[in-house]
Amino acid sequence: MGGTHLRSPSFQGFDTVRLRTLPAAAALAALFGSVVLAVPASADSSRPIALFGANDTVVDGVHQRVFISDDYNNKIVVTDFTGQVVQTLTDLPQVRDLELSPDSGTLYAALYGADKIVAIDTGQLTPTAEYPTGDGTLPSRLAYADGRLWFGYGDQWDSGLGKVDLTAETPTVTLDLAVGHDFASPPMVYADPDNPGTLLALDGKISSGPIVVYDISSGTPVLKVSANKNGSFADAALTPDGQNVVVAGPGSQALTEYRLSDLSEVRTYPATLGVRTVSIAPDGTVATTVLDTDDVGDTFVFSNDPARPTSIRNLTHSWMPGGGHSISWSADGSKLFVLTGHSDSMQFQTVDTPRKYASTLTVDAPAKATRAASLTVKGKLTANLALPAGTPIQVTRTDLESPNGKSLGTKSLGAGGAYSFTDTPPAGGKVKYTVSYAGDSTHTAATATDTVDVSRATPTLTLDNNGKAYDYAQSVTFTAHLGTTYKNRAVEIWANPYGADKPDKLVKSGTVNSSGNLSVTLSLTRKTLLTAKFAGDGRYAPKTTTSTVGARVKTSTVLGGSYKTRYTWNHTYYYFHQSKDPVVTTTMTPYPGRKQLLQVQIYADGVWQTTSKEYFKLDSAGKSVVTLTGTPPTGWRFRVRDCYISGSGDSVNTTTYGAWKYLTFTS
Repeated sequence: MGGTHLRSPSFQGFDTVRLRTLPAAAALAALFGSVVLAVPASADSSRPIALFGANDTVVDGVHQRVFISDDYNNKIVVTDFTGQVVQTLTDLPQVRDLELSPDSGTLYAALYGADKIVAIDTGQLTPTAEYPTGDGTLPSRLAYADGRLWFGYGDQWDSGLGKVDLTAETPTVTLDLAVGHDFASPPMVYADPDNPGTLLALDGKISSGPIVVYDISSGTPVLKVSANKNGSFADAALTPDGQNVVVAGPGSQALTEYRLSDLSEVRTYPATLGVRTVSIAPDGTVATTVLDTDDVGDTFVFSNDPARPTSIRNLTHSWMPGGGHSISWSADGSKLFVLTGHSDSMQFQTVDTPRKYASTLTVDAPAKATRAASLTVKGKLTANLALPAGTPIQVTRTDLESPNGKSLGTKSLGAGGAYSFTDTPPAGGKVKYTVSYAGDSTHTAATATDTVDVSRATPTLTLDNNGKAYDYAQSVTFTAHLGTTYKNRAVEIWANPYGADKPDKLVKSGTVNSSGNLSVTLSLTRKTLLTAKFAGDGRYAPKTTTSTVGARVKTSTVLGGSYKTRYTWNHTYYYFHQSKDPVVTTTMTPYPGRKQLLQVQIYADGVWQTTSKEYFKLDSAGKSVVTLTGTPPTGWRFRVRDCYISGSGDSVNTTTYGAWKYLTFTS
């Protein structure tokens, strides 16, 4: 016979990290030393920017653009004043120094890897000219003065000073103009329209390298003055009148201003060790970046009043080899642009009030507290320019009762910028205290927060029917009961049937009745995890409880091949000729991969004894057909049944035993 055959014994048969050192750049330069990227503490905005590093940064006030050279990626990135990239100029081999023409119409870029200087229209952002400097010249530093583009070129002791004469009908390039000095590295060159005829050159890569001042009024450099300042300069910037220079150096230990006429020292600036870059605003305000190895500060702004302390901001917070800084003032001197970071993890940071002293505000509240009991919040508001006692600060409490915040009024600073206040939180849960300082004409605004975990009572929440099992598709009512709470009386009931194809679903939500109950009726076709949820309120904590119930499968068994039925031995028996194989057809609730267990028993010695059992796979409709073969003895009583055993092929239903079918054999 067809089907699956079961033999019964009774029937006599059933990536490396790459670090690199970038050369120092000109007045608005970006020399990257060793600072790791971090989120700024007091910058007004910060934006990630896709740069490996920055060789130079130039600010174009006419077009409101910032140009940043990245020699590792052979590109110039053009941004607006927030660091949003406007355009990227590519195919610029090892682009180094940048220089802007006095009318902001042309950007000049030194292409170290192509032995030339290119001119770029700043309005159209397209190349307009190029000036080859000669094979192997490696131009890297630029300065514009009196219609001529001066450039430092070469490598180590094969370095020199050159110019591109832009006043000629056909611009010409001249090399070997470093009269009076043999440069140990490409000279760092600077010029200023307010001091015409003067060119400054620094031999920055050697400790014995001097500062050199040339007279270029004739178009040919003439040495005016030179002085050894112990070299190893990182950066420099000319003062707005073009008469002095502020140098990041000598070495990493100083920020020093010199008079160009005789290179005498004018003043030093109180910067910490590791001075890297310097930039000067039109009003003479000096800004610098340092390697912040102690997380104190990395960006310094010096007041024009020497009696006032330095304004310090911490924009990187940590230090790592291979990182760096760049700092540039906007053309009008109102903003400060600071590039921080390293190796494709850089930030463009805009400080909108650089001359104000950065305020640092802290809030310290207890980690935990008891609802309706007094707690103390304390903190400190500090700045390099100390704030007087009595300075007002505003306090706001945000909690479940006041999700939009509730003002706790104005508090005042005590001695040393310290403050404290007490509060009695009326609601439990997460309670946030926000302290704000509005700032003033000399200090930036500041805000800080701290959160307290305030205790709440535990409510009673139950869900019935846990552990019960029901017939397939039986309608079952589930009731969630919520005990005493403060204001919230809403409960949700979720049902998550077993099996990945059935998602967790919200089946009932609402306010409990006067008895604290919320009910839902479901038709159960699978085992189901039910969850009751109470979200909590100002005095009672959230609560969740679960109830897991079973759902049996629907199953039926049909015996085929009998020649008659008869009610005997208290059951209906199917009679088979000994030569006829019974066919057992099982129909069961379908599910992918589901199996049924077929069990065969014989009645002997006064009890039913299992002679065989075996799993058979159901088809997609939940059906299987099994033929029982062999030569069973006549006159004996047998019975068979089909079972669903949870876990045998799937576990989405509860173990279910089908009804016994009784049979016997005659000759």
